Amino acid sequence: MSIPPIRLSQIMIEHSEVESFFDFLKVLSSRGQTGQAALLEIDLKPEFADTPKNWEMQVEAAFSYGHSYGKG
Repeated sequence: MSIPPIRLSQIMIEHSEVESFFDFLKVLSSRGQTGQAALLEIDLKPEFADTPKNWEMQVEAAFSYGHSYGKG
């Protein structure tokens, strides 16, 4: 039995209170740690004022590496 991917848009809807890209990365880090989804489907660009050009790489890393993302 495989775990279906979770869509980035779904996480954004569930956490509509988030107002910055940096805070959204924290949400993704936590969500990636839960194990509820093995894959993240990037179906839209997060439209925060501080979303960087390399946002896709940062989104993937935060989700994949969880709380260890950005350390070290």
